[in-house]
Amino acid sequence: MLGFRKLGSQGLEVSELGLGCMGMSQWYGATDDQESTATIHRALELGYTLFDTAEAYGPFDNEELLGKALKGRREQAVIATKFGFPMKLKDGTTAEADSRPEHVVEVVEASLRRLGTDHVDVLYQHRVDPRVPIEETVGAMAGLVEQGKVRYLGLCEAGAATVRRAHAVHPLSVVQSEFSVWERNLEADVLPVLRELGIGLVGFCPLGRGFLTGGVLRAEDYPEDDFRHHDPRLQGANYDQNTAVAATVRELAETRGLTPAQLAIAWVLHQGQDIVPIPGTKRRTYLEENTAAAAVRLDAATLDAIDAAVRPDQVAGPRYNERMMAYIDR
Repeated sequence: MLGFRKLGSQGLEVSELGLGCMGMSQWYGATDDQESTATIHRALELGYTLFDTAEAYGPFDNEELLGKALKGRREQAVIATKFGFPMKLKDGTTAEADSRPEHVVEVVEASLRRLGTDHVDVLYQHRVDPRVPIEETVGAMAGLVEQGKVRYLGLCEAGAATVRRAHAVHPLSVVQSEFSVWERNLEADVLPVLRELGIGLVGFCPLGRGFLTGGVLRAEDYPEDDFRHHDPRLQGANYDQNTAVAATVRELAETRGLTPAQLAIAWVLHQGQDIVPIPGTKRRTYLEENTAAAAVRLDAATLDAIDAAVRPDQVAGPRYNERMMAYIDR
């Protein structure tokens, strides 16, 4: 069974690993609601409490899937959802990022309906909206806390200055961002501010969108509707260079009797008790493999070897295309 970690100073406590649910509904190949539901149920059996979703996943389908899977088991789960991400709707139109206070209230009501619950445990602003002062957005989020519809607040991919401004309006419990052995952009500026203010970090993509497992193809080998088709790190010469990085992770894992996924997740867990990784999967087999990482203990020599072998400057290409990188608040 998984242990627990405390995130932030407001009382949020979650399992040391969370489950990223996005891939159950989009971006990573064919979906299978039956297997995804079984994966959520197995996660509960293994001691997972943190389940991460968003209105943009699907869009909307993922919240509905999670809500149905947790029916009758709501008290076992800490549900985290998000608003304010630019998303392509099913009619082909695009909804832009929108964090106006009145819109925040509307989207949370819609999320509650889809999730089949009367409260969200963690509410994130999915991306910082440059058109709306963060103080106004967090003020609206704080109002939902006062109403009991939300318990804890967070931001996604927010920079240090934005985190400070938001936290001054209402204490943040968590900030979510990509964080892995090969994506460490938080270490210089954001992570020190989180620790200064007593805010936890939820790290998504601890497996580098699966690349660190060694099983990811070139971008052009995926269909247009797969996220990996558009991932700059999987394109051309970037893929070749990054394959060498993934091979290093695989070699380090094999010498310690681990899978690459287990080594990568264990590395994140060892970066601090205030960090919870949320590897995503839609299959029970991968869930169980990932869960075993929580029992892995990496000594100082191993951590040093990983740091020496997988340096950030070795990773080729940005983590998003130019359009999506524009939404990262750095």
